[in-house]
Amino acid sequence: MLHLLKLCVGPKEVAELAANQARRAALDPPLRHQTRMVPKRAAELLDGGSLYWVVAGFIRVRQRVIDIREERWDDGTSCAGLVLDPELVLVEPRPQKPFQGWRYLEPAAAPADAPRGGVAATGLEALPPALRRELQALCLI
Repeated sequence: MLHLLKLCVGPKEVAELAANQARRAALDPPLRHQTRMVPKRAAELLDGGSLYWVVAGFIRVRQRVIDIREERWDDGTSCAGLVLDPELVLVEPRPQKPFQGWRYLEPAAAPADAPRGGVAATGLEALPPALRRELQALCLI
């Protein structure tokens, strides 16, 4: 098994990512993320791997990769369509510096899933989203 790590461009909160994905999935099912490069280790990704999203500088959420398809963008160029499980699974937040494209993420290096069941947020997660973004912009967190 192997995972992918990808920056979430645009949304600053997991809720925004969820809303954007729900809208896209309703307009053009199934839910998928298109990326220029096709993962060469696709078989390992499809063996239970997930796409981990970096949201506002932190690895915050993951989605299981269901399939990898060859697709085309609107201009006709080829791309990879990563078909994703619509369930967003929160993970223990971990800071992540920006990078281009996506990266492979070994299971041992992946953050653990966050506890389920309404456990109160602590530390940075307890801060209001706007304050957390401001502190990040000032490089204080």
